[in-house]
Amino acid sequence: MSLEVAVYILTALAAVVVVLTRLRLRKESAAGESQVPKAILNGHTIFGVLGLAAWVTYLVAPEDSTAGGEVVGIAGLACLWIVVLCGLLILLRWLPSHGRHVSPRAEDTWSDGPGLSILAHVGMFAGVSVLSITYALGAI
Repeated sequence: MSLEVAVYILTALAAVVVVLTRLRLRKESAAGESQVPKAILNGHTIFGVLGLAAWVTYLVAPEDSTAGGEVVGIAGLACLWIVVLCGLLILLRWLPSHGRHVSPRAEDTWSDGPGLSILAHVGMFAGVSVLSITYALGAI
């Protein structure tokens, strides 16, 4: 598989993570140990959409375009790194909490625990790392 195909696959998987995270956590009784603050979820979604739009624009832009294309690529990667940070903050909801003021555990409807979230957000970290490295090396 060529590096270019891998970059497109990682970009598509990033879109899946952004959409599924939003769908999974949209309800009041979302899966996880505690509720995810709306600011983190909204940041995850907004920066995900902006980052993916900028990154896809960079990928499909003609190679002979001006230096503005480079700025779009960097902006897309920066937004995707914000998505990674928001996703890792979302994962923190699975840390065990103790004490009498802890809210009860919500049921997880898509899996039996944090497995799907760990797979998605650690995968997002790995994917954005690969995209950043390939960009920095000028391989795409």
